Amino acid sequence: MAARWVCGGLWSRSQGRRFLSTSTVSRLTSEEVIQMRNELFCKEKERQLSLYPRIEKIEVKYTGKSHPGSVFVMNKALSTPYNCAMHLSEWHYKRSVLALVDGEAWDMYRPLTKSCEIQFLTFKDEDPEEVNKAYWRSCAMIMACVLKRAFKDEYSVNLIRAPEVPVISGAFCYDIILDDRLNDWKPTNDNFRSLTRDAGKLIQKDLPFETLHVEAKIAREMFQHNRYKLEMIEQKASQNMEGIVMLHRFGDFVDVSEGPHIPRTSFCFQYEITTAHNLQTNQSELIRRFQGVSLPVHLKAHHIVWHKLLERSKRLVTEEKYLEAAAEHHEAKDGTEEEKTASI
Repeated sequence: MAARWVCGGLWSRSQGRRFLSTSTVSRLTSEEVIQMRNELFCKEKERQLSLYPRIEKIEVKYTGKSHPGSVFVMNKALSTPYNCAMHLSEWHYKRSVLALVDGEAWDMYRPLTKSCEIQFLTFKDEDPEEVNKAYWRSCAMIMACVLKRAFKDEYSVNLIRAPEVPVISGAFCYDIILDDRLNDWKPTNDNFRSLTRDAGKLIQKDLPFETLHVEAKIAREMFQHNRYKLEMIEQKASQNMEGIVMLHRFGDFVDVSEGPHIPRTSFCFQYEITTAHNLQTNQSELIRRFQGVSLPVHLKAHHIVWHKLLERSKRLVTEEKYLEAAAEHHEAKDGTEEEKTASI
């Protein structure tokens, strides 16, 4: 796989063996780190479920356009928006990307903890901003999983973060630091095609995205081998009185991520990892920003349009650019709302 792209002398084609350095053997492999985090996620999820030994009922009132006023009697801390959508129609549970729970954007598989009002959001809504953001961050998380596993045991891969960039930026992103021995490596088109194939396999598995809110100490235990994630955990824990950090998982891959996310990986249809840029920073380590583009299964594009999107996604997405783009988008949206008001 990807490790063969760059290992050169580390791979013996004739003998079909990998020659690992002492430092590689002495540390946890990427796969071991992934499994350790997944086991801790499962353990904490079970612990939280045990806090509700008796099934309690809650009332969930649907306030959407179809079937308004419908009330569902659900199970506290067990039932999810997806379960509520199943009570409405096949269209609702297949098309809904997010829920609005008492006005808060909510993952479809995140359990409901109290009686509430609920609506559902789709890609075809008049204002799909929250849905688009969820889709972009989910695409970035899929790419992070691919990159973490791509180099097998030969080289270290440190995931830093997925910049929160809007869809209008043209690409979803994830910043990583690779092993110092790869500083001169420039990914080829074949490399990107290989990464894209791996992402496609995850998409085809139809894996659900799960959410778990944990205490900072649990998140620190999960990500003890990644100082960049530890810094992120401290930052996020400081933003609320309880010191809670939000984690997300699909399959066995766990990440510290903003939320919410799309329901399942299969919501992605056209998906491609297209480029990687070296970022100019004041850090001694080389940070690479991998980028990609995707369209959901509900919004398929003609191949000519898709080709243009692919080319656009290769431009470097920077913090400044996406902030400017987001500001312009909101100004345009505000202007449209003013025009609507004026016309009324």
